[in-house]
Amino acid sequence: MALILSLCFLFFISLCNASPYAPPPKFLERLFDNGDFEIPPKPSDLKKRVIVGKYSLPKWEINGLVEYVSGGPQPGGFYFAIPRGVHAARLGNEASISQTLTGLKPGSIYSITFGATRTCAQDEVIRILVSGQSFDVPVQTLFSSDGGDTYAVAFKAASSVVQVTFHNPGVQEDPTCGPLVDAVAIKEMLPLKYTPGNLVKNGDYEIGPHTFKNFSTGVLLPPKLQDLISPLPGWIIESLKPVKYIDKKHFHVPSKFYAIELVAGRESAIAQIIRTVANNSYILTFTIGDAKNGCHGSMMVEAFAGKETLKVPYTSQGKGGSKIASLKFQAVSYRTRITFYSPYYHTKLHDYGHMCGPVLDNVRVSPVS
Repeated sequence: MALILSLCFLFFISLCNASPYAPPPKFLERLFDNGDFEIPPKPSDLKKRVIVGKYSLPKWEINGLVEYVSGGPQPGGFYFAIPRGVHAARLGNEASISQTLTGLKPGSIYSITFGATRTCAQDEVIRILVSGQSFDVPVQTLFSSDGGDTYAVAFKAASSVVQVTFHNPGVQEDPTCGPLVDAVAIKEMLPLKYTPGNLVKNGDYEIGPHTFKNFSTGVLLPPKLQDLISPLPGWIIESLKPVKYIDKKHFHVPSKFYAIELVAGRESAIAQIIRTVANNSYILTFTIGDAKNGCHGSMMVEAFAGKETLKVPYTSQGKGGSKIASLKFQAVSYRTRITFYSPYYHTKLHDYGHMCGPVLDNVRVSPVS
């Protein structure tokens, strides 16, 4: 009897001490091993800047001509911008670097964020190969004049162990010519859920790729032609150029922590297909503004839903600000595409080489009662 009473007492104590809430599941978000390339090869594994040996770059496997470079002025009048650190890997003709990741969840979606800068040719491309998928990311357009462009792609893990490869498919007269890779991180994408009263998934853009904390010019999200799985869950980048994912630490964000900047004018559009009921009326609301990054001038965001269009002007002083707009529309089928784009091109006030544009946030669609 005493044993039973003791067990009951212990069970009661455990219930009292237990948290009423289950701990949140852990999601992967980190740099690749030596993802900032700050652990150098041994001096004996370097021939000037060229890495000698397949496994000489710590934590990475290399193929072809790969250089270990430092940021700053270079011989021949070049300048290598490496804003997140001191060192980077430069991929020469048809060269590649690879790393094997373990502990992934098969079937889950992951995003890879990486810094990339072209160094020679106008048509440089980085090809990312992972889990049987391939993405060609053009880096010929410089969206940041300081060379701080960052990109993100996404993939579905086929197994718990995957190899990620960054490859330069180009062939130039100078065999060392090729893009720099200067920071690489991975993030597991959280499952999407509807917000009560909102038919738009991830309308506040809070689920997205990894953003670097020490330095950021935003993360460029390639169009769906290059990236079949969106690194911005729920959304389609349906344009010729990328849109930019921005964070509150480095930019003005109208709400919460993240937003989208439409940086490439009419070549930069973002869309989502939502569930609707034919002939029912809905109200689309959204917030536009500027990112407090010196982007100035008369901006405009055009919104499309059903058969309706709305043009929303916004005059930016480049100091941060926002306004709310709304559009009432009638659904014509059980699926409705909502689309946003900016018809104008913009640059920073004191930096005409830095492309920018209006900010989009807080997208909501709700039925008209």
